[in-house]
Amino acid sequence: MVEGSMTQGAGQGPEVERTATLRDFRVPAYVHETGPYAQSTHPGDVAPPCEEAYPEGYTPTQRDLPVINRGDTVQVTVDPAPVTAPPATGPGPLYVVGDVHGYLDELLAALQEQGLVDAAGQWCAGTARLWFLGDFTDRGPDGIGVIDLVMRLSAEAAAAGGYCKALLGNHELLLLGAKRFNDTPVNSGAGTATFQAAWLLNGGQKTDMDRLQDHHLQWMARLDAVEAVDGHLLLHSDTTAYLDYGRSIEEVNDTVRETIARNDADEVWDLFRKFTKRFSFRDEGGADAVRSLLDTYGGTRVVHGHSPIPYLLGEVGSEDGEDNGGPVVTGPHVYADGLAIAMDGGVTMAGKLLVQQLPLNG
Repeated sequence: MVEGSMTQGAGQGPEVERTATLRDFRVPAYVHETGPYAQSTHPGDVAPPCEEAYPEGYTPTQRDLPVINRGDTVQVTVDPAPVTAPPATGPGPLYVVGDVHGYLDELLAALQEQGLVDAAGQWCAGTARLWFLGDFTDRGPDGIGVIDLVMRLSAEAAAAGGYCKALLGNHELLLLGAKRFNDTPVNSGAGTATFQAAWLLNGGQKTDMDRLQDHHLQWMARLDAVEAVDGHLLLHSDTTAYLDYGRSIEEVNDTVRETIARNDADEVWDLFRKFTKRFSFRDEGGADAVRSLLDTYGGTRVVHGHSPIPYLLGEVGSEDGEDNGGPVVTGPHVYADGLAIAMDGGVTMAGKLLVQQLPLNG
């Protein structure tokens, strides 16, 4: 008996004698064979001497398998496997969004229509690139909800390999000023004014101010004022006032951020006042005004918000949403000799909140 080879379990009867297992580590004979194998042997057996196993004249380089003539086979046509295109490695499609002004539900519907978010409002566009042209708050019911959505989509898009970014609009400057400076008098160029009064006059919503938090203020204060993407010069306002803040995109954005950071009421008011100007591209000389921006900052077309398309067309819709026979906005407005694209569809005046892929077809 080999002790310790197995533990006897209860109810297995008397202990029986076991023999040790002999392990044979000799190499089986068939490993050394170089031709057709002899009859299989078991490990531990000694293979009998192998008799002549090869035909006379056999050489190790001679083909052992029979040659099949072409006429002995059935020809079967096999379709090649479909070639799957490799996944795109470049940037995804580019989209821009016009002024939102607190209309959160309309924004979600427009984004979902373009396939950028799903029914739950989550980013589902992969590597797509999305730019908001500014003016998230005021006039509409949920400006802070809009900002929260844009901030969340920025994180979700980045995680999916795309991006969601935003530009600074004049209403962001107005909300920042109303929160920071409140009723502090500023030199408006036409007497004294206050950010608080201007904010209320331009559709400021108490519910937005009540929900405005530090992280919203910090986010707005860091927004770029202008950007160039795929030959499109993106900015909020249809004005040449950007030229007052730098001769390059980087210089403009740095100057604007530094102005906000200095926290001087008069400086921020002057910035707000200049970014509130409009119609620089609409009338005679408008195309030249656009060219001055393109020549300085690059690009082949300006894409802007700020001035509602009904205003640019010279027909103003109703502020209370009633249909007064004004123009029906169905998409962006191209003007100034084709150099400018207006994206504010006039959602605050019964127009349309525009989300558009660029470049425009045609």
